[in-house]
Amino acid sequence: METTDRPLTANVIAALTYWPGVIWGGQKHPPDPVDVTVLPPFFNGLLRDLPWWNRDWRVDRVEPGTPVETGDHRCDPAVRFAEVSVPGTVVSGDGESLPFVAKVGFTGDRLVRFQAKVGDVVIGPALSPAGRPEPHPFGRVLTGLMELRGIPVRDVARGAGLSMSTVRMLRRGHNPDLPLVRLIAEALDMSEADLRVIAGLDDGGSR
Repeated sequence: METTDRPLTANVIAALTYWPGVIWGGQKHPPDPVDVTVLPPFFNGLLRDLPWWNRDWRVDRVEPGTPVETGDHRCDPAVRFAEVSVPGTVVSGDGESLPFVAKVGFTGDRLVRFQAKVGDVVIGPALSPAGRPEPHPFGRVLTGLMELRGIPVRDVARGAGLSMSTVRMLRRGHNPDLPLVRLIAEALDMSEADLRVIAGLDDGGSR
């Protein structure tokens, strides 16, 4: 079953949008209490759907969340995209406890994004099938930049002096390196420094 693109119950939505720490004009503060105890079973269900999740661990406690995005929180989260950070704890069968934070993105009553942090480890649903490496996020960014500019693979390859297969490999999520990023930046008419940061290669070294 897919972790994302699933319906959310009214109780879960109410708990995810219960933000007593957020104050804005014209709204009751503090807001009327909402039952957030519906969230641990919800998170445990999402985590259990990850085939590699250790089912000996479970979310046992959460606190009210806060919206992750900035802007006008008076917008109705029932009809727009909202992303919420919910802190809590997870415990193992032998009683060990670790801090837990869930980041949940949703639109209306549909789950769009889910990511959890247990201790210092960030976890989430895989993008690639089992046994295959996860694609580098630069691939999605590069694809988006090319589409925004209306530049096909052929033109990027020609402008960068690369083969079309190399550009396609980068779009599919192969790891970029500094020489490739420099060539791609020139082909996209972008700052090399900006694209280097986007690719996660801004290590402070010389160009």
